[in-house]
Amino acid sequence: MEYTDAVINQFIADFILPFTRISALIMSMIGFGSKTIPSSIKLGLCVVVTVAVMPAIPPSQVDNIFSLATALLIAKQIIIGIMLGFVTTLVINTFILAGQIIAMQTGLGFASLVDPASGMNVPAVGQFFLILSSLLFWVMDGHLAYLQFVVTSFDTLPIGSNDFDSTKFRELVEWGGWMFATALSLSIAPLTAMLLINFSFGVMTRAAPQLNIFSIGFPITMCAGLLIMWLTMGNFFTHFQIQWQRALEFSCYLIDCKAA
Repeated sequence: MEYTDAVINQFIADFILPFTRISALIMSMIGFGSKTIPSSIKLGLCVVVTVAVMPAIPPSQVDNIFSLATALLIAKQIIIGIMLGFVTTLVINTFILAGQIIAMQTGLGFASLVDPASGMNVPAVGQFFLILSSLLFWVMDGHLAYLQFVVTSFDTLPIGSNDFDSTKFRELVEWGGWMFATALSLSIAPLTAMLLINFSFGVMTRAAPQLNIFSIGFPITMCAGLLIMWLTMGNFFTHFQIQWQRALEFSCYLIDCKAA
């Protein structure tokens, strides 16, 4: 077989274009995109997945790999992959936000840890919710679901097509509102209970001003907050399942496929 410039150019295009979409998903997806995973491992995974799906992808219609049109085509593949991965980030950040809300209202916000994914200090309760949601993400095969999404997207949104609707950028931002709604829904029971506890302390200090609210209220509030978290922990999986189903349906909508 003679390896002409056209053959080499076609092979590079058939590898680079799917590789950019797949790598954008993996780098932005929760779990695989963590800073704790070495870049060489991420790169190797991107290459392996790309090589595995290359035979099932139609040849890319690229005349010149070193052109402005190809650069724009690569940028489009990156955007599609990042949009899919960003949905998983919104799902996990929903429960980090809920943990931060609960921690601030129960006096547990003083205990903070460094989040290995973002490198920022977050309350220990938010870090605990992050661990739980991440474990559920792996248990429910979230990584496999989104790898399947990105492979399916090559059929529903072929490379070089103009079927991608730009209004989906705005809808992705609007879908982020579910993050705040679900976080508030998960934390509303602890917030209501803490409101009643604080109201009771207000009545006590009004009836007996000699009681020191700072020396008595903080320990009781923190212990009550831990107890309320333990009693309402059963709601965590329910909210995660609902939010996860929303994410799957919205991801299907982004790549124009039907939800399973």
